[in-house]
Amino acid sequence: MAITTPAWVRDAVFYQVFPDRFAPSERVAKPGRLEDWDAPPTAEGFKGGDLLGIAERLDYLADLGVTALYLNPIFVSASNHRYHTDDYLAVDPLLGRDEALRQLLDACHGRGMRVVLDGVFNHCGRGFWPFHHVAETGAASPYRDWFYLDKAVLRGERQLLAYPGEAELRGLVGGPWDEERHVRSRSQRVLGYRAWWDLPALPKLNVGNPPTREYLLGVAEHWLRFGIDGWRLDVPEEIADVAFWREFRRRVKTVDPDAYIVAEIWHVAPERLAGDQFDATMNYPLAEAILGFAAGSHLDRAVVASHHTYAQEVRPLRATAFARRLEGLLSIHDPAVTAVQLNLLGSHDLPRFVTMCGGDRASLRLATLIQMTLPGAPCLYYGDEIGLEGGMNPGCRGAFPWDPSRWDADLRDFVRGAIALRHAHPVLRHGAFRAVAAQGMSIAYARSRGDEWILVAVNAGERPSRLELSVPEAAGRTVEAVSWPGWEAPARWRPAVVTADSITVELAARDGLVLRATR
Repeated sequence: MAITTPAWVRDAVFYQVFPDRFAPSERVAKPGRLEDWDAPPTAEGFKGGDLLGIAERLDYLADLGVTALYLNPIFVSASNHRYHTDDYLAVDPLLGRDEALRQLLDACHGRGMRVVLDGVFNHCGRGFWPFHHVAETGAASPYRDWFYLDKAVLRGERQLLAYPGEAELRGLVGGPWDEERHVRSRSQRVLGYRAWWDLPALPKLNVGNPPTREYLLGVAEHWLRFGIDGWRLDVPEEIADVAFWREFRRRVKTVDPDAYIVAEIWHVAPERLAGDQFDATMNYPLAEAILGFAAGSHLDRAVVASHHTYAQEVRPLRATAFARRLEGLLSIHDPAVTAVQLNLLGSHDLPRFVTMCGGDRASLRLATLIQMTLPGAPCLYYGDEIGLEGGMNPGCRGAFPWDPSRWDADLRDFVRGAIALRHAHPVLRHGAFRAVAAQGMSIAYARSRGDEWILVAVNAGERPSRLELSVPEAAGRTVEAVSWPGWEAPARWRPAVVTADSITVELAARDGLVLRATR
């Protein structure tokens, strides 16, 4: 079966927005006191960012070069991150209700920007009306099969314990892991219902129940008809029923064949990207490799270890190991999939990239250059481009400071320029990848497509380096350095004709170089 993925994604540059923390609008009424915008973020606090605030800042995003938005959940919820969904068919009033989404979509589409929403279909919030019905009614509720209930609840011998006390919470801590069910396994006994990771606020949905299944598939269709351009799926592997995701894809693509389906999967998962489930995954394995190489000795292992997956996967990488990782990650999938993988460096689930690099912003510059010159769709996490820092949640979810005096303007210029570089050269979005050389802490790789040829060289080390490169693709052609706003090619580099199929590249410490072949 030929694999097809949305063509627009391979040309996109995404920007992830955490709606409560990006930008507030005076046009969205707030019902009461909010956490101060500039105060350190807290786990429970609401700061008042909304969808019209995003719409009012589209000039900023367009100037940066962003062409697509990925929004964290926007539906009615009692949590600031809104992964506790209370109503799947209504935008949260704090974000401006459905009308604000309509205005944001119209504004984005008018600029040629796409909008992808976050879908949470594995679990819901305690305020979701079917769960509330079961909590109130127990075994008599017609919605009892929407969830995984304890047998005693189904027999009418006990009620759900949706808001457990301290004793019950202690009984949930450190529950054994049930690999088959992909859940912590104590909640069903203690609470009377299965909860994702034994978190009482997150009842797990039973997608094997036909009415539940149809409701969730209908949600996906509804918002596509409303005008969104795709779904980012939260923890989809927690739904072990692969048939659900196959049906999800069929229903989504029937409504919009160009809709993007990207899954939050933290490992390589080719079986999920075979054309019958997801278009792409959030490319965390690539993010881990880029971090390990670009940060090098600056990697803050204590900060990295604060995330359970990164603690196991991220290590400083020398160039040869990084090259092997790139070659493996960029060849494991069908090219149609590789071209639309969501290539992120940071997200709401990680410490800020700069913080993981011990505050070293040169690491982010190198990482961004790599990110913008590899196959796949780059995705920026809001504020990374101006140097925002922060540890694990809630630290990584601070409010965007709209006072430009608080920005790292040089860093933003570099990121903006690297995005412009990607937009200016189709070969960076559509070309083949080849690792050319790797030595010490320096790597060089080429992107080629017909007559287009670009070479990227990066030195993540603390000392200057020199690479002898075999580049038969450029033989007999003039090779010149490419500059962009925020980065100037070294003055020592002058256009040169490639002879004997090779060139020599000299790199300053913690620096990069982009070369292109001309006729």
